[in-house]
Amino acid sequence: MKPAALVSVVILVVLGIAVFFGFGTYNSLVDSDETVIQSWADVETQYQRRSDLIPNLVRTVQGAADFESETLEAVTSARARATSINLNADDLGDPAKMEEFMAAQQSLSGALGRLLMVTENYPDLRATEGFRDLQVQLEGTENRINVARRDFNGTVADYNRAVRRFPGSIIASITGFDRKASFEAVSGAEKAPVVEFD
Repeated sequence: MKPAALVSVVILVVLGIAVFFGFGTYNSLVDSDETVIQSWADVETQYQRRSDLIPNLVRTVQGAADFESETLEAVTSARARATSINLNADDLGDPAKMEEFMAAQQSLSGALGRLLMVTENYPDLRATEGFRDLQVQLEGTENRINVARRDFNGTVADYNRAVRRFPGSIIASITGFDRKASFEAVSGAEKAPVVEFD
């Protein structure tokens, strides 16, 4: 075999191996991206579950004749804001949109926390089976939200590592796979709240 032909064969073999690994890396990135999208759908499902519980909770609490209307209005408006912000798969790479979504959900969590705190002043309300059931469902949903967010952050971390590592970084930059944003703690979360008893 002539040296030129041998060089051509070697070049073709090397290119074939590079293409093979390129396709494998691309497919791996697609799998990671799909896992992130599925994980995000799980997060959205849990937030939707919480949102679906709120009207029943508000109706149950409204049964208390002199219940603070400001608290109920705060919950209702926070729910409206939280449900108005929808993220699709393309938005997961936008930290500003993720931050807006997280802020709306945090606002709703705060309003629900205040509502449940105020219900402490209404023992008759807290004694009703309907309220207790809703409170248990809401607590369970909050736990599921935390698990879904943790799982989402894990899949995003795996995806971001795949996008940043060699040779994934080359394939990702050529094919448009960008890093994705994850949930971060809200500012002030590192400080324990101060509880005062009168």
